[in-house]
Amino acid sequence: MKDVTIVPFNGKTPRIHETAFVAPGCRLIGDVSIGAGSSLWYNCVLRADVNAIVIGERSNIQDGTVVHCDSGHGTRAGFPTLIGDDVLIGHMAMIHGCTLKDRAFVGLGTIVMDGCVIEGGGMLAAGAMLTPGKTIAAGEMWGGRPARLMKTLTEAQQASNGMGAVGYAILAQAHVKAVSEG
Repeated sequence: MKDVTIVPFNGKTPRIHETAFVAPGCRLIGDVSIGAGSSLWYNCVLRADVNAIVIGERSNIQDGTVVHCDSGHGTRAGFPTLIGDDVLIGHMAMIHGCTLKDRAFVGLGTIVMDGCVIEGGGMLAAGAMLTPGKTIAAGEMWGGRPARLMKTLTEAQQASNGMGAVGYAILAQAHVKAVSEG
């Protein structure tokens, strides 16, 4: 992987499936696992130094996004960051100690905080901040700072959001070629 920083930490080294695309400028630290067909776009940082970060298959994390995990405090256990299959995370998001289930959609410039869950087909709108412990149920769209329920998405809207992940999987293959030729 050209111009990608991979840093082992506390005996854990990032694991990247051979079919994943990791763009130049990315930084992967510690207990990171990236599944088949997933893509990490330019200048993302995934720092799994105090807990794990697990990314499923065909998910994409767009340019400039930071993903971290939570170590816990006092008697509270920490939260790993778990990202399922076919998840779309927009540019410049901050993802921290949360769970994004299969087919979750996270808009650009968002913040998802510790203990949050976005269920399949759930959407956090661009620029929103999901405060600790909140859950976006399947088919719900939340927005604002702090985020609140805005509407229920139709099946067609959920399907359209899902097509974004498919589009990024295809686009990643073109970038694999461009980066290897560059």
